[in-house]
Amino acid sequence: MLRNSSGFYSYAIFEHLKEWPNFNIPQIRIVYRLRKDMFHYMAVSDNRQRFMPLPDDRLPGRGKELVPPEAVLLVNPVEPEFKGEVDDKYQYSSENEDLKVHGWISSQPETDSAMGFWVIIPSNEFRSGGLVKQNLTSHVGPISLAMFLSAHYAGEDIVLKLQPNEPWKKVFGPTFVYLNSLLDGGDPLELWEDAKYQMNEEVQSWPYDFPASEDFQKSGQRGSVCGTLLVQDRCLSNEYILAEGAYVGLAPPGEAGSWQRECKGYQFWTRANEEGYFSINNIRSGEYNLYAWVPGFIGEYWNNVVLTITPGCEINVGDIIYEPPRDGPTLWEIGIPDRSAAGFYVPDPNPEYINKLFVDHPDKFRQYGLWERYADLYPNEDLIYTVGVSDYSEDWFFAQVTRKKNDGSYQGTTWQIKFNLDNVEESGIYKLRVALASANVSELQVRVNDQNQDPPLFTTGVIGKDNAIARHGIHGLYWLFSIDVPYLQLVKGLNTIFLTQAMATGPLVLFQGIMYDYIRLEGPNPFLLIKTNSV
Repeated sequence: MLRNSSGFYSYAIFEHLKEWPNFNIPQIRIVYRLRKDMFHYMAVSDNRQRFMPLPDDRLPGRGKELVPPEAVLLVNPVEPEFKGEVDDKYQYSSENEDLKVHGWISSQPETDSAMGFWVIIPSNEFRSGGLVKQNLTSHVGPISLAMFLSAHYAGEDIVLKLQPNEPWKKVFGPTFVYLNSLLDGGDPLELWEDAKYQMNEEVQSWPYDFPASEDFQKSGQRGSVCGTLLVQDRCLSNEYILAEGAYVGLAPPGEAGSWQRECKGYQFWTRANEEGYFSINNIRSGEYNLYAWVPGFIGEYWNNVVLTITPGCEINVGDIIYEPPRDGPTLWEIGIPDRSAAGFYVPDPNPEYINKLFVDHPDKFRQYGLWERYADLYPNEDLIYTVGVSDYSEDWFFAQVTRKKNDGSYQGTTWQIKFNLDNVEESGIYKLRVALASANVSELQVRVNDQNQDPPLFTTGVIGKDNAIARHGIHGLYWLFSIDVPYLQLVKGLNTIFLTQAMATGPLVLFQGIMYDYIRLEGPNPFLLIKTNSV
């Protein structure tokens, strides 16, 4: 606690000594449970805040447990206004980029001042998975969380696994619990606005100068990296393209995309401006690789040169060029490459399972049970998408899930993409790019013009455990597959690509599935990628 500060700071130092045995840690967090008779209004963001049910409403007799069990249908709540709603803590998850402040406002008698309880996370450096990794926030309890490490929306891939002879230490936090109150009987929502202001103050104060532990590096022990990221895609332009809005970060040395699953070290991320310029400040001393990805382009940028950060260093990497995967011109594409399925069709929920907050809300995907709506919309046959006729925002379901059969069992599904070719070039290989925004115990099989082709042209094998479908996420971990399509498998005129999600077994089979980010078919063109040496 600091003098004249309306709150308190908390941090944790975890350590694994070399001589200790192996140990796995799937989750690290601080949990704050508030008084249920006082705190009823929760705020996670400007457009996600509401009065919340009581924890009693989730108990048998008042609530009906759904699948997964974190979701409960409120059938006889203490306050009738919540009857018929679904409550699920995962509906209030946020991406790290936006998860800086959340909490509760008390419901006090008119004679008392309203109070606010807020969890403020001023930095993402100690959280894993980059800016778009999703974590829990606040939920019915009333509970607020300071999440440091979790496998949510990622799965086993991001569980912290420590081995014998592996010394490890990491500082999580500090985070700040901020308390405020109204003195003049004003609008209680002023407390949320004040909490956002305080959050910005904490962000500007990072790294803090007061932690006594030598393991927490102060500003003088840190360095910075800046530069400009440009994109070279000769199919789109002969000039370099400014990487506006790119996600650029430093993470422990690895390989392309390894930052998604890295959880032992520290990560430092920022967004590039409209010119592609980025500046990452207050980086802890250590060794890192530079990583990036650019909305609107597939793939990962990775520079395998180790950047060594020393106290006070200012490293300018200059212009760096990202060449996204490209073998030929685009023949057709479905979606927008932004690592999310949000641009596809998200249906209205079953009216028996709604959360009123997400009615007419941009985050409609957070409603419960949307996976069951697929069979309602496609009762007799699976999705068929016709290039040039269909609209992916209306005709491409946001998740390729399993289908429940009449006997109660489930089966995989096969989607079709139909497209015409004016001619088939015999001079090269066509390339199918399939980017996935999520995968959960799934196997994607690709076939061309023969639904019974065995073996398929391509299979991912069984991949993913991010469980984003069940947890109302619109993405989990990112996957990119580049598939060679021999010209002999294509015909002049109408062609069909069959996309089969083959897995349909296990206790939670209804949540096995994938979310697509983007699909593109490229034609052969050996002269497309011509290197240039000038910007």
